[in-house]
Amino acid sequence: MDVRIGVTQTPKEIELELAADADADAVAAQVDAALGSETGMLWMTDRRGRRVGVPAAKVAYVEIDATHDNRQVGFGVAANR
Repeated sequence: MDVRIGVTQTPKEIELELAADADADAVAAQVDAALGSETGMLWMTDRRGRRVGVPAAKVAYVEIDATHDNRQVGFGVAANR
């Protein structure tokens, strides 16, 4: 599962790849809980064990992409459509 976090006042996103068995609803609940507090931190751990924290007040958006099946890379992409 991929999670992208937009941070205010910066054009870059924080991109994390969570474990394959991560639950999208549980991740959304974790985001809601962190953003419910102005002084809170949104902490996430990627599939390699890297912990990333973003101050809740700086989070612009969170995009949760639970589907990996639709991604295709390579020269055969156009032919498969």
